[in-house]
Amino acid sequence: MEGMSPVVNSESPVSLINTVASFMQDGGIFMWVIAAVWGIGVVIVIDRYIKYRQYHVDGPSLMNELQRYILSNDIQGAIRACSNSTQLLPRVLKSALKRASRPQEQIQNAIDATAMEVISKVEKRLPYLQLVANISTLFGLLGTIQGLMSAFAALDTADPTQKAEILAKGISLAMNTTFLGLVAAISIMVAHAFLASKSQTIISDIDEFSIKIMDVIGTKNETEA
Repeated sequence: MEGMSPVVNSESPVSLINTVASFMQDGGIFMWVIAAVWGIGVVIVIDRYIKYRQYHVDGPSLMNELQRYILSNDIQGAIRACSNSTQLLPRVLKSALKRASRPQEQIQNAIDATAMEVISKVEKRLPYLQLVANISTLFGLLGTIQGLMSAFAALDTADPTQKAEILAKGISLAMNTTFLGLVAAISIMVAHAFLASKSQTIISDIDEFSIKIMDVIGTKNETEA
Protein backbone atom coordinates (compact mmCIF):
# COMPACT_ATOMS: atom_id res chain seq x y z
CA MET A 1 0.00 0.00 0.00
CA GLU A 2 1.07 3.55 -0.68
CA GLY A 3 2.55 5.46 2.22
CA MET A 4 3.67 2.35 4.06
CA SER A 5 7.38 2.03 4.79
CA PRO A 6 9.10 -1.28 4.07
CA VAL A 7 9.40 -3.62 7.01
CA VAL A 8 12.98 -4.13 8.16
CA ASN A 9 13.77 -7.39 9.88
CA SER A 10 15.81 -6.11 12.81
CA GLU A 11 16.13 -9.61 14.22
CA SER A 12 18.10 -11.00 11.28
CA PRO A 13 21.56 -10.29 12.82
CA VAL A 14 20.40 -11.88 16.07
CA SER A 15 19.04 -14.86 14.18
CA LEU A 16 22.34 -15.26 12.36
CA ILE A 17 24.25 -15.19 15.65
CA ASN A 18 21.88 -17.74 17.14
CA THR A 19 22.27 -19.98 14.10
CA VAL A 20 26.06 -19.84 14.29
CA ALA A 21 25.98 -20.45 18.05
CA SER A 22 23.67 -23.43 17.59
CA PHE A 23 25.89 -24.77 14.81
CA MET A 24 28.97 -24.55 17.03
CA GLN A 25 27.15 -26.00 20.03
CA ASP A 26 25.82 -28.98 18.09
CA GLY A 27 29.31 -29.79 16.83
CA GLY A 28 30.82 -30.26 20.27
CA ILE A 29 34.22 -29.30 21.67
CA PHE A 30 36.15 -29.94 18.46
CA MET A 31 34.25 -27.10 16.75
CA TRP A 32 35.93 -24.61 19.08
CA VAL A 33 39.31 -26.22 18.56
CA ILE A 34 38.92 -25.94 14.78
CA ALA A 35 37.73 -22.34 15.10
CA ALA A 36 40.78 -21.46 17.24
CA VAL A 37 43.19 -23.09 14.78
CA TRP A 38 41.43 -21.35 11.89
CA GLY A 39 41.76 -18.02 13.71
CA ILE A 40 45.51 -18.53 14.08
CA GLY A 41 45.73 -19.22 10.35
CA VAL A 42 43.77 -16.08 9.50
CA VAL A 43 46.10 -13.96 11.67
CA ILE A 44 49.13 -15.40 9.84
CA VAL A 45 47.51 -14.74 6.45
CA ILE A 46 46.79 -11.10 7.32
CA ASP A 47 50.30 -10.60 8.70
CA ARG A 48 51.98 -12.09 5.61
CA TYR A 49 49.76 -10.11 3.22
CA ILE A 50 50.62 -6.82 4.92
CA LYS A 51 54.32 -7.68 4.97
CA TYR A 52 54.40 -8.67 1.29
CA ARG A 53 52.81 -5.36 0.35
CA GLN A 54 55.58 -3.61 2.29
CA TYR A 55 58.32 -5.78 0.79
CA HIS A 56 57.25 -5.42 -2.84
CA VAL A 57 58.92 -2.89 -5.12
CA ASP A 58 58.79 -2.15 -8.84
CA GLY A 59 62.03 -3.92 -9.77
CA PRO A 60 62.44 -2.68 -13.38
CA SER A 61 61.91 0.96 -12.39
CA LEU A 62 64.37 0.69 -9.52
CA MET A 63 66.93 -1.02 -11.74
CA ASN A 64 66.64 1.66 -14.41
CA GLU A 65 67.21 4.37 -11.80
CA LEU A 66 70.24 2.61 -10.33
CA GLN A 67 71.69 1.96 -13.77
CA ARG A 68 71.58 5.67 -14.57
CA TYR A 69 73.42 6.48 -11.34
CA ILE A 70 76.04 3.77 -11.88
CA LEU A 71 76.78 4.65 -15.51
CA SER A 72 77.04 8.32 -14.46
CA ASN A 73 79.68 7.25 -11.92
CA ASP A 74 77.43 8.31 -9.04
CA ILE A 75 77.53 5.24 -6.81
CA GLN A 76 76.58 7.27 -3.75
CA GLY A 77 73.46 8.46 -5.52
CA ALA A 78 72.53 4.85 -6.25
CA ILE A 79 73.11 3.93 -2.61
CA ARG A 80 70.88 6.79 -1.46
CA ALA A 81 68.15 5.56 -3.80
CA CYS A 82 68.22 2.22 -1.97
CA SER A 83 68.35 3.68 1.53
CA ASN A 84 65.51 4.31 3.96
CA SER A 85 63.32 1.65 2.40
CA THR A 86 61.29 -1.16 3.98
CA GLN A 87 61.42 -3.10 0.72
CA LEU A 88 63.78 -6.03 0.47
CA LEU A 89 65.16 -5.73 -3.07
CA PRO A 90 66.75 -2.28 -2.49
CA ARG A 91 68.46 -3.70 0.62
CA VAL A 92 70.09 -6.47 -1.42
CA LEU A 93 71.13 -4.14 -4.22
CA LYS A 94 72.53 -1.66 -1.72
CA SER A 95 74.89 -4.32 -0.37
CA ALA A 96 76.27 -4.74 -3.90
CA LEU A 97 76.58 -1.01 -4.50
CA LYS A 98 78.54 -0.48 -1.27
CA ARG A 99 81.20 -2.84 -2.67
CA ALA A 100 81.05 -1.64 -6.26
CA SER A 101 84.77 -0.89 -6.37
CA ARG A 102 85.77 -4.33 -5.13
CA PRO A 103 86.24 -7.61 -7.04
CA GLN A 104 83.19 -9.43 -8.37
CA GLU A 105 83.60 -12.24 -5.86
CA GLN A 106 83.27 -9.87 -2.91
CA ILE A 107 80.22 -8.24 -4.48
CA GLN A 108 78.63 -11.67 -4.96
CA ASN A 109 79.36 -12.63 -1.36
CA ALA A 110 77.72 -9.47 -0.09
CA ILE A 111 74.65 -10.11 -2.23
CA ASP A 112 74.39 -13.73 -1.07
CA ALA A 113 74.67 -12.81 2.61
CA THR A 114 72.01 -10.10 2.38
CA ALA A 115 69.75 -12.23 0.20
CA MET A 116 69.79 -15.05 2.75
CA GLU A 117 68.78 -12.58 5.44
CA VAL A 118 65.87 -11.04 3.54
CA ILE A 119 64.58 -14.29 2.04
CA SER A 120 64.16 -15.67 5.56
CA LYS A 121 61.87 -12.70 6.22
CA VAL A 122 59.83 -13.51 3.11
CA GLU A 123 59.36 -17.17 4.06
CA LYS A 124 58.72 -16.48 7.74
CA ARG A 125 55.54 -18.16 9.12
CA LEU A 126 54.38 -19.20 5.64
CA PRO A 127 54.89 -22.97 6.24
CA TYR A 128 52.63 -22.75 9.31
CA LEU A 129 49.63 -22.28 7.01
CA GLN A 130 50.00 -25.81 5.66
CA LEU A 131 50.10 -27.06 9.24
CA VAL A 132 46.94 -25.10 10.09
CA ALA A 133 45.12 -26.61 7.08
CA ASN A 134 46.18 -30.14 8.02
CA ILE A 135 45.24 -29.73 11.69
CA SER A 136 41.81 -28.33 10.75
CA THR A 137 41.12 -31.32 8.52
CA LEU A 138 42.27 -33.82 11.14
CA PHE A 139 40.23 -32.25 13.94
CA GLY A 140 37.22 -32.26 11.63
CA LEU A 141 37.75 -35.98 11.04
CA LEU A 142 38.26 -36.57 14.76
CA GLY A 143 34.99 -34.80 15.54
CA THR A 144 33.23 -36.90 12.92
CA ILE A 145 34.47 -40.12 14.48
CA GLN A 146 33.55 -38.90 17.97
CA GLY A 147 30.02 -38.03 16.85
CA LEU A 148 29.42 -41.38 15.19
CA MET A 149 30.88 -43.32 18.10
CA SER A 150 28.80 -41.48 20.69
CA ALA A 151 25.65 -41.89 18.58
CA PHE A 152 26.00 -45.63 18.06
CA ALA A 153 27.12 -46.22 21.65
CA ALA A 154 24.04 -44.42 22.97
CA LEU A 155 21.71 -46.37 20.71
CA ASP A 156 22.47 -49.62 22.54
CA THR A 157 21.04 -48.40 25.83
CA ALA A 158 18.59 -45.72 24.71
CA ASP A 159 14.85 -45.92 24.92
CA PRO A 160 13.36 -46.82 21.50
CA THR A 161 11.44 -43.53 21.43
CA GLN A 162 14.68 -41.56 21.86
CA LYS A 163 16.86 -43.43 19.41
CA ALA A 164 16.01 -41.17 16.48
CA GLU A 165 16.83 -38.04 18.49
CA ILE A 166 20.13 -39.47 19.76
CA LEU A 167 21.16 -40.58 16.29
CA ALA A 168 20.30 -37.14 14.88
CA LYS A 169 22.45 -35.41 17.52
CA GLY A 170 25.39 -37.72 16.84
CA ILE A 171 25.19 -37.21 13.09
CA SER A 172 24.84 -33.45 13.60
CA LEU A 173 28.00 -33.44 15.69
CA ALA A 174 29.83 -35.51 13.08
CA MET A 175 28.73 -33.45 10.07
CA ASN A 176 29.27 -30.05 11.70
CA THR A 177 32.87 -30.78 12.60
CA THR A 178 33.53 -32.19 9.14
CA PHE A 179 32.04 -29.12 7.49
CA LEU A 180 33.91 -26.57 9.62
CA GLY A 181 37.19 -28.49 9.35
CA LEU A 182 36.99 -28.60 5.55
CA VAL A 183 35.96 -24.93 5.24
CA ALA A 184 38.88 -23.88 7.45
CA ALA A 185 41.36 -26.10 5.59
CA ILE A 186 40.24 -25.05 2.10
CA SER A 187 40.28 -21.32 2.88
CA ILE A 188 43.75 -21.52 4.43
CA MET A 189 45.09 -23.61 1.52
CA VAL A 190 43.82 -21.04 -0.99
CA ALA A 191 45.37 -18.21 1.03
CA HIS A 192 48.65 -20.15 1.27
CA ALA A 193 48.78 -20.63 -2.51
CA PHE A 194 48.19 -16.91 -3.06
CA LEU A 195 50.83 -15.86 -0.52
CA ALA A 196 53.33 -18.43 -1.79
CA SER A 197 52.98 -16.90 -5.26
CA LYS A 198 53.63 -13.43 -3.81
CA SER A 199 56.69 -14.62 -1.90
CA GLN A 200 58.09 -16.38 -4.96
CA THR A 201 57.71 -13.17 -6.99
CA ILE A 202 59.73 -11.25 -4.39
CA ILE A 203 62.44 -13.91 -4.28
CA SER A 204 62.61 -14.12 -8.10
CA ASP A 205 63.03 -10.34 -8.30
CA ILE A 206 65.91 -10.52 -5.82
CA ASP A 207 67.62 -13.22 -7.89
CA GLU A 208 67.03 -11.47 -11.21
CA PHE A 209 68.06 -7.94 -10.26
CA SER A 210 71.02 -9.09 -8.18
CA ILE A 211 72.49 -10.58 -11.35
CA LYS A 212 71.66 -7.44 -13.34
CA ILE A 213 73.26 -5.08 -10.80
CA MET A 214 76.44 -7.17 -10.85
CA ASP A 215 76.47 -7.02 -14.63
CA VAL A 216 76.07 -3.22 -14.64
CA ILE A 217 78.78 -2.77 -12.00
CA GLY A 218 81.07 -5.15 -13.86
CA THR A 219 80.54 -3.30 -17.14
CA LYS A 220 81.31 0.03 -15.46
CA ASN A 221 84.49 -1.33 -13.84
CA GLU A 222 85.71 -2.80 -17.14
CA THR A 223 85.11 0.54 -18.88
CA GLU A 224 87.13 2.40 -16.26
CA ALA A 225 89.99 -0.14 -16.32
